Amino acid sequence: MVAFASGGRRRSEIAAMRVEQLTVEPSIDVPDGSPLPSLSIHLGRTKTSGADHDGVVYLTGRPVNALNAWLAAARIDKGSIFRKVDRWGNLSNRPLEPSAVNAIVKQRAKMAGLEPGEFSAHGLRSGYLTEAANRGIPLPEAMEQSRHRSVQQASSYYNNATRRTGRAARLIS
Repeated sequence: MVAFASGGRRRSEIAAMRVEQLTVEPSIDVPDGSPLPSLSIHLGRTKTSGADHDGVVYLTGRPVNALNAWLAAARIDKGSIFRKVDRWGNLSNRPLEPSAVNAIVKQRAKMAGLEPGEFSAHGLRSGYLTEAANRGIPLPEAMEQSRHRSVQQASSYYNNATRRTGRAARLIS
């Protein structure tokens, strides 16, 4: 949930995420609803940013609640957020390996009754932009959250999501 909602984070970013990267933000007011909790995640250096660039993405609502519940249940208050769990259920201080993120995605797909071979950790990234397109979120806004630098790459997910049902396909209908 955190990987998807924070813009489709890469496996390496999720595996390396630390409590120290999180900042509690003011709650977001929602008309006719309870305020939504909000966190910022300071990504630091990523695959496409330099060491001097601190990209920030946000989590709002249920993903914040889920993350806080995990941190409380696992008694994590510093260091790696997502950690190895051994076969006896013991939590390590060591972070997950990036490859474990892919294994978890596949395991969760199977638990949901889906075909695990159709899912991967990269699907969190591409799926985020696809869902943003399906919900009509403007590409620049989605790219701010996903931290894609290439409009060409990010727009390919948008084009695939809306091509058949979009207005361009219905010029004459």
